[in-house]
Amino acid sequence: MFESLKNSREFRFVYQNGKSYANRYLVMYVAKNCLKKNRLGISVSKKVGNSVKRHRIIRLIRESFRLHKEELSKGQTGNDIVVIARVAAKGKGYKEIESACLHLARLHGLFDNRTGR
Repeated sequence: MFESLKNSREFRFVYQNGKSYANRYLVMYVAKNCLKKNRLGISVSKKVGNSVKRHRIIRLIRESFRLHKEELSKGQTGNDIVVIARVAAKGKGYKEIESACLHLARLHGLFDNRTGR
């Protein structure tokens, strides 16, 4: 599993110093950290829905990163990653969320370039 970003100071650092890309369902910020590992933070606004719907989206995003952890660890390490769910992500299934996560990870160059993923 990825280590999590815990407090607002860590999230704020990524927002201020990171680079962002977005697609229809998600926004992803990535900033370098001084560690040898990637850390993940997920933010889902109340605009997306009630706590059950928000937590489901969080679980889908976390699962997407968990299943592709091997490819991500072969690429860049030492990044803080913040994923923000947009309102359009409400009610979407795993495949749509996974595709959106992988698309943004490729844009950020988080995958190993030799594998082509």
